[in-house]
Amino acid sequence: MQPSSKILSLIVLVLMGTELTQVLPANPEESWQVYSSAQDSEGRCVCTVVAPQQSMCSRDARTKQLRQLLEKVQNMTQSIQVLDQRTQRDLQYVEKMEVQLRGLETKFRQVEENHKQNTAKQYKAIKAKMEELRPLIPVLEEYKADAKLVLQFKEEVQNLTSVLSELQEEMGAYDYEELHTRVSNLEERLRACMQKLACGKLTGISDPVTIKTSGSRFGSWMTDPAAPEGDTRVWYMDGYHNNRFVREYKSMADFMMTDNFTSHRLPHPWSGTGQVVYNGSIYFNKFQSHVIIKFDFKTSTISKSRQLDNAGYNNMYHYAWGGHSDIDLMVDEGGLWAVYATNQNAGNIVISKLNPSTLQIIKSWTTNHPKRSAGEAFMICGTLYVTNGYSGGTKVYYAYSTNSSTYEYIDIAFQNKYSHISMLDYNPRDRALYAWNNGHQVLYNVTLFHVISSQEL
Repeated sequence: MQPSSKILSLIVLVLMGTELTQVLPANPEESWQVYSSAQDSEGRCVCTVVAPQQSMCSRDARTKQLRQLLEKVQNMTQSIQVLDQRTQRDLQYVEKMEVQLRGLETKFRQVEENHKQNTAKQYKAIKAKMEELRPLIPVLEEYKADAKLVLQFKEEVQNLTSVLSELQEEMGAYDYEELHTRVSNLEERLRACMQKLACGKLTGISDPVTIKTSGSRFGSWMTDPAAPEGDTRVWYMDGYHNNRFVREYKSMADFMMTDNFTSHRLPHPWSGTGQVVYNGSIYFNKFQSHVIIKFDFKTSTISKSRQLDNAGYNNMYHYAWGGHSDIDLMVDEGGLWAVYATNQNAGNIVISKLNPSTLQIIKSWTTNHPKRSAGEAFMICGTLYVTNGYSGGTKVYYAYSTNSSTYEYIDIAFQNKYSHISMLDYNPRDRALYAWNNGHQVLYNVTLFHVISSQEL
């Protein structure tokens, strides 16, 4: 295949769940060595590069340039193999579900034809199971398409690898700049796809893990999603008003096992439980006002404050549990957000994207959901998720996407273990929900689903 005759195809990646495994080349040859690797703090995404040893093919500078191109393509080949294995595994799983679904549909038709000879209980059970599995049909179709696209991409990488290998034997046969452009383009597309693995649509929330039991009924706790690698400090704020002391624990282990902490005194008491620590500063709503304050922990000074115009405050538009929770600050993969309500929007939720340096509103979205009816809320990948309550049985039932300016009603189970949620926030680095549940500090893992389309590449 000539280098310019093939258009690089798109990549379709599927992310289901949160757990990724480390992948290394199978049975590497002795003449190959590890080139580089990367992964996140939890080991969720790993890319290992293997390349020939430096002593091979080093006849001149041109050979070295071509060898570097070949190493890049070999690196991308490893990534594609990982994606292919994951796609094939998920495809096999969903195909099994499809077989079960088809079988249930057949049984259901039989029940409909002979319902007089079957009990009502059996009828309802089969129908419920069929409805549960029916959404898997479009998912299966997506996986089938994904598998074909990954195979197509694999073939193209193999063809490019073959061309580069031939060039090592026949110097000067092709234009180096053209090949470099093709390889760079391919590498950039792969990098973009791997980055998009961190985002997706919420499809599930795990059972809660109780980290600690401390403090009053209301409060907030968090880690900094933008902290540098190795910084695992935990921030702890007890109560929802008339308090200005923030505890800093050196690590999650210290928070769980000891009572050793550093205390920071804020210049003003906070309001509600919607505080967030982001990039070394804490953002909070000043008590009995619609002022947002950015306080730098390193300098112990206010680096910025700004009024959130028209936002209700002082228990005007709180969450259903009360507690001066009028203004809720959040961080997701896209940055800093404020969730509140206004008279202009009839007390319904308003979502504003904030500049974390200036606190100016970049853009706002008005929803049709009354803020007083929301139990709690959190942002994931630009989508606001709202619970239907804060005590007893709870679920996530409303989602508003700022990417498409649309909303939908959903049904995601959410275990309210201690029967009173007063704080619920998502941390994009941990891909976990932090909750304050009736004096218990609790974590939930989340499952995200995302298909990368050609428009996103």
